[in-house]
Amino acid sequence: MYIGGTDSRGLHHLVSEVLDNAMDEAVAGYATKIDIEFSSEEEISISDNGRGIPIDFHPKFPNKTALEVIFCTLHAGGKFSGKNYATSGGLHGVGISVVNALSEKLTVEVVKNNACYSQSFSKGMPLEKLKKIGKSKIRSGTKITFSPDSTIFSVSKFFNPEKIYDLAKSKAYLFSGVTIDWRAPNIKQSQLNKIPTAETFHFKNGLIDLVKSNTVLEYNITNDYFVGNADFKEKFDPEEKGSIQWCACFNTHNPVIKSFCNTIPTSEGGTHQSGFLNAVARGFKSYIELIGDKKFSVINKDDIQEILSSSISVFIEQPQFVGQTKDKLSNLEVQKKVEGTIKDRFENWLANDKIRTLLLIENLRMRADERIKSKQKKETLRKTPLKRLMLPGKLADCSISGKEGTELFLVEGDSAGGSAKQARNRTTQAILPLKGKILNVVGSSNKKIYENQEIDDLCKALGMKLNSPYDTSGLRYEKIIIMTDADVDGAHIASLLIALFHTKFLKIIEEGHLFIAMPPLYKISYKNKIHYANSEEEKEEILAKLRSSLNKIQISRFKGLGEMNPSQLKETTMDIKTRRLIQISLNLGLLKETNETVDKLMGKNPEYRFNFISKNAKNFDNNFTS
Repeated sequence: MYIGGTDSRGLHHLVSEVLDNAMDEAVAGYATKIDIEFSSEEEISISDNGRGIPIDFHPKFPNKTALEVIFCTLHAGGKFSGKNYATSGGLHGVGISVVNALSEKLTVEVVKNNACYSQSFSKGMPLEKLKKIGKSKIRSGTKITFSPDSTIFSVSKFFNPEKIYDLAKSKAYLFSGVTIDWRAPNIKQSQLNKIPTAETFHFKNGLIDLVKSNTVLEYNITNDYFVGNADFKEKFDPEEKGSIQWCACFNTHNPVIKSFCNTIPTSEGGTHQSGFLNAVARGFKSYIELIGDKKFSVINKDDIQEILSSSISVFIEQPQFVGQTKDKLSNLEVQKKVEGTIKDRFENWLANDKIRTLLLIENLRMRADERIKSKQKKETLRKTPLKRLMLPGKLADCSISGKEGTELFLVEGDSAGGSAKQARNRTTQAILPLKGKILNVVGSSNKKIYENQEIDDLCKALGMKLNSPYDTSGLRYEKIIIMTDADVDGAHIASLLIALFHTKFLKIIEEGHLFIAMPPLYKISYKNKIHYANSEEEKEEILAKLRSSLNKIQISRFKGLGEMNPSQLKETTMDIKTRRLIQISLNLGLLKETNETVDKLMGKNPEYRFNFISKNAKNFDNNFTS
């Protein structure tokens, strides 16, 4: 689906699409004011004083206006041709038609030469022809009012005013030439929490104001900001399109990095953010090499990221994102453009004030020294009953001596690993984050297996040796728990890990040490109670019990462990009182048949896997649909 799903996140993405269109008018220089107004929890209006959507008859559809075609046909919007906007945040003519298709009712009002026109739609179909409804005080503009389709967003059809308030505010930071009026006159103050019923956003300092709002200023190492804007053509080809704005400071208290592409917040970063970080790291490296002081050579990018608080906003043609909800920018060329544009400017910034720069690199050196010392300590921290081990640096070990009651969680990804480290019982629970999909050991050469860093780290953490797979005397944990996302990729990673244990550490399975965690797929909120469901069936069972109050229920789907905060992860997946585990067992009487099955399904012959999937797919209960 174009909006990523039918949960609360997908619902609010509809608002983003409409607001992005209004912002595109502002960035292109046609609009100066945007209004956002809540009529109710289920209806919202967004208007701008831009050019107004075209209302003439469409050349390819003689019986339809351009407005009707734009709202009812994919890829028919003004941005799809690439002529009307150099950069835009919309889906190239897809976004507004999708919003229309997913709306119970949508009304668009267009002003042209002080005359106002209107047309209404329902679920993507016109209810009437475009009609003139009167005159307007403004010369031109567009207003879109819509309410989501309750049959699609049946359990999360209510807008969250706080989310939209924050979205509107972030848009105003990105373009100092726009004023955004926020209004929620019909929403009770009790439902708005800490946000006002009315507010006007206009930030003349743009990204500087944004960075200041996200940092505790007294923790700034210096009072100076690295700030600027540049067109990519200044560094690259004169015909190069696109530009970047940035502001950064160095702060020791929970620094925040905010990145945007064409005014769209990219919460998971992407190539523009990577390019900026690389440029700053290379700038520090060049300056350190210039002064020739070797004591600063230990500084790396991780140290810099610990104190870098910044906002980066790029404007590019044809942005590409990971997923339709646009959380992460994926254009590879953007990283090079951003890095090349920023590096020289940052080097000059460092060179312009040697005292300021010395303060920064001294702070970074102290952090680097602490990082190195911490890593050295971790490598020899915990004793086993028999020996001391060189442990991998990324292992967050438990503190108890011996292995009774201890658990090692093998976690998919650094993001989930960070949440798991906060959620764990530090006394008995250890966390080992795994990077991506581990090597498929079935059919791999011993050389390849022995050289694999992830497998080497796992062996060290376990206290096991690849050349002694049946010797579990050094095993450091009572339980080894595979904890991956509840999706297809997570199941694949779990399968690879089970194959590894079956192939190289069969004794661990035989002795009953291996488990799989069962994180929930759904969070179901009703009044002050929260239910978790591990499958579609369980979700429906819970909803059936709450059916009489269905309109008051909120459902959210966890797309991965990284979406859970530490308290949720602890409650659902790690707390021994509330979690669900599946133990991996082994029937020794069927060991030969098991070995053959593992070899066929995980080996190098894809034909058997294809036939197996084709034969059994109809019996598979798919819980991974979005």
